[in-house]
Amino acid sequence: MNPLYEQMATSVFERMSAAAARHGAVNLGQGFPDFGWPEQILDSAARALREGSNQYAPSRGLPELREAVAGHYQRHQGLALDPAHVCVTSGATEALAACIMATVQPGDEVIVFTPAYDCYAPTIRRAGGIVREIALQPPAWRIDKAALEAAIGARTRAIVFNNPHNPTGRLFDADELEALASSAIKHGLTVISDEVWEHILLDGQTFTPLASLPGMTERTLKVGSAGKIFSLTGWKIGWIVAAPELAGVAARAHQFLTFASAPNLQSAVANGLTEGDEWIPPMRDRFARARDRMTAGLKAAGFTVLHPASTYFLCVDLAASGISVDDETFAARAVEEAGVAVVPISAFAEDDPARHLVRLCFSKRDEIIDAGVAAMAKAKELFA
Repeated sequence: MNPLYEQMATSVFERMSAAAARHGAVNLGQGFPDFGWPEQILDSAARALREGSNQYAPSRGLPELREAVAGHYQRHQGLALDPAHVCVTSGATEALAACIMATVQPGDEVIVFTPAYDCYAPTIRRAGGIVREIALQPPAWRIDKAALEAAIGARTRAIVFNNPHNPTGRLFDADELEALASSAIKHGLTVISDEVWEHILLDGQTFTPLASLPGMTERTLKVGSAGKIFSLTGWKIGWIVAAPELAGVAARAHQFLTFASAPNLQSAVANGLTEGDEWIPPMRDRFARARDRMTAGLKAAGFTVLHPASTYFLCVDLAASGISVDDETFAARAVEEAGVAVVPISAFAEDDPARHLVRLCFSKRDEIIDAGVAAMAKAKELFA
C-alpha cells in the first residue's frame, strides 16, 4: 500500500468525534454548526431533486451555479468574474486537492503557514511536492515577511494560504496580505488561497480576497464553500475561482477526482447565492453571539481565550489558564473524564508545533455551548 496513507494517522477531527461518541461527550471538536441554515435553500434542493435532473452534471458545474458564484463575488468583493473563472467541486477539500494537483509537480516545494488545516500537507505530498512550514506564533499569529522570504528557495512553486484562518480565527490584515502578495510576485509563485470562511466575519470585520491585490489575479486560485456560507457542511459543494487559464487546468484535475457533484444541491446553492444575500448579516450576528456566549463561560471558568475574528473556532491557552499539561493530554482526559471533545492545536503542524492550545467550535446551540463550558470547567479541575 502507499506508505503516505498506510503510515498516516487518522484525522484529528475523526479521532476526537469518535471519542466524543464513545464517551457520550459534548463534541466541540469537529467544526460544523447545529443551527441556522436557510429553509428556502433546503426547499430548493428538494424541488430540484424531484423536478430536475438526477444524472451527471457538467464536470465544471451547472451553468447556473457558475454564473451565481461569479455574480456573488462581483457583488460582495468587487471581483470581475464570469463563469469561465469558476469550477464547481465536491466541497472545498476537493477544490484544494484539484488546485494542488494542477499546480505542484514532483520535487516542487510548497509553503504552508501553520497551524494549518490538516489536508494541506498530505495532498501536497501526494502530488509529489515537499512541504515547507512557516510557523505563525501565538497569540498574535501574524505573518512575518522575513520568515516568508527566508522560506522561499529555488524549488518553491506555490503557497497555500488560508484566510480567514482555521484553527486560530485570525483575519489577516492589509500589511500581511501585501507581504504575501509581494513575495509571490517577486518569486513568480502561485497562491492557492483557501477563503472558505470569507463570510463568517465577526465584530464588523471586512474581508479582502487575495486575488483583488495588484498583480495577484493571474496567480491566485481561490477556494470557496457553500457549506460554510449556508451552514450546510454536509452538502459538500465548493468551487475554485481563478483566471480562466488557471481554472481550466484545475478543472482538468477535478474531472478525475470527483468529476461532478449532486445537481440538485448545485441548483439549490445557485438559488441561495442569487437570492440569499439577506441571509449573511443575521448569520454573522448568530455566530458572534455564540462565540461571545462560549467566551464568557470559559473565562468565568478560569480559561484564557484567544479572541477570534472569524470562523467557527476559538482557542484556549492552557498554559495561561494554569494548566501545565500538553494539549493532547488535556484533550484525551477532557473527553474521557469530563465529557467534552476539543482539538489539540499541535495536530495542525508537524515541525515543532505549539502544545499549549486547544481549539473549540462555538457554532452550537446555546444548550450545547453551556454543556460544553460546564464540561470544560470540570476538565480544568482535573489538573488543579
